[in-house]
Amino acid sequence: MIDFFYAVINPDVSFIRYALIAGILSSIAFGIIGTFVVVKRMTYIAGAISHTSLGGIGLSLWLSTVAGISFLTPITGALIISLLTGLIISYTIIKKEERLDTVIGAIWSIGMSIGLIFIYITPGYGDPMSYLFGNILLISIHDLFIIVVLNSVIIFASVLFHNQFLAIFFDEEFAKIRGIKTYIYQIILILLISLTIILLITIVGIVMVIALLTIPAAIAGIFTKKMKVMILLAVLICMIVTSTGLAVSYMLNLPTGSVTILISGILYLLAKSGTYFTTRIWKKSIY
Repeated sequence: MIDFFYAVINPDVSFIRYALIAGILSSIAFGIIGTFVVVKRMTYIAGAISHTSLGGIGLSLWLSTVAGISFLTPITGALIISLLTGLIISYTIIKKEERLDTVIGAIWSIGMSIGLIFIYITPGYGDPMSYLFGNILLISIHDLFIIVVLNSVIIFASVLFHNQFLAIFFDEEFAKIRGIKTYIYQIILILLISLTIILLITIVGIVMVIALLTIPAAIAGIFTKKMKVMILLAVLICMIVTSTGLAVSYMLNLPTGSVTILISGILYLLAKSGTYFTTRIWKKSIY
């Protein structure tokens, strides 16, 4: 562990420091939006958006390499496609003209297929592993700036529309009766999920986005049912998980994303087991 701390302050290996900062900053958004996703049970929607974003990554790589559009980075392409996917899903939910599960399945598979094809035909980019499973050690100053901007947007919107989100989470029909345009806040929530997923892709990759988005919030939900407390706990847990995952992966020379998810899974099992045995002991003491 001491070696890791030395690496963080070592100016010659700044990528370790950037990775740690990125994980801590992103945890704020992960905790907030992750709590919303868990409470609203929107995990499948988040999964569709994350996997579809590979289409934007592949297309942006091809356009920047072959067509010379240098400003179109993979994270920019992923952001555009994720927001577009969020709008398509929102439209489907509002209009109810198509089955939501059918639309999600279609855009999920089509988006990934497009991304893999463009990555394959892009010169020098034949391996999509870094995008599928993430590599936080590739974070740059430019990426940190994007994370700060996206993080700020997510925090601002979540605070601004907090009460409206609570209304659609716990009693959407009553909110409609009260005149709240629930579909607007549904769209805003899905777009916020899209932004958060872009942050997650840089940390753990597309495949493991769902785990880091939901497990910290699920752990927090074991200990409290109050939304604000749950959000704060989820943020704190996510910070601990991302920082510990980075440190352990550095010391053992293992993939950071995979180690991070594994640690979060272990914490979830420990929390769930602890509450189970505590409940059993409490019931026995009563009877």
